[in-house]
Amino acid sequence: MFASTFLLFTLKMPITKLFFIRHGQSAGNAEGRFGGHGPTPLSELGVHQAEITAGALAKEGINAIFSSDLHRAVQTAEPLSKLTGIPLLTTKAFRERNVGILEGLTFDESKANHPKDYYALVNRNVHHVITNGESYRHLLRRATNELWEILRSHQGQRIAIYSHTGAICFLTLHLMGAIHRSTKRPPWLVTSNCGINRFEIRNRHNVRVLALNDTKHLLEPTGNDAFAAR
Repeated sequence: MFASTFLLFTLKMPITKLFFIRHGQSAGNAEGRFGGHGPTPLSELGVHQAEITAGALAKEGINAIFSSDLHRAVQTAEPLSKLTGIPLLTTKAFRERNVGILEGLTFDESKANHPKDYYALVNRNVHHVITNGESYRHLLRRATNELWEILRSHQGQRIAIYSHTGAICFLTLHLMGAIHRSTKRPPWLVTSNCGINRFEIRNRHNVRVLALNDTKHLLEPTGNDAFAAR
């Protein structure tokens, strides 16, 4: 009887639909550079990706739009806001990881000049604090705190959150229950530029993953390279 009552209660809870969208290709992405908290804008391809993604999401009945306050994320979110008339709310919480001394450097430059920080980053050491930057744990804490505040205040709605590859990776792992206090090196979930991760959420313990790195809307501008990490 208790189990049946609990199941009925759970099924009656409002379903929140959540969309994580990575920003379009940035100038830094195109050059193979670490973006971090830098002001790098979208490339021409990134602008096109953002417009196409806005058109796809506008059909989803979005109720609220949030974004990292970094330029490349805001640029990607603005077309959806303009198309739907929904205000765009920005926050530092959904910024990419602060990569400190590596910001603006190419991967090869980072490896040559700052190997300790570089290898800790690419090997996903969640506790390592990059010189003048932050750790993945810092990123996870600020991003998840903001996420649950948004989910509480927009229960039963459809929420679009524009962010970055590292932030989306760790937010997704968090929702999937795949990262814990004891986790030292979690798996890396690739999200392409303007790729979408889709979820249905009833509560913290009832999360349904609908799609990871959905890029079908990008076939025309990106072609067979739609799934590449940018």
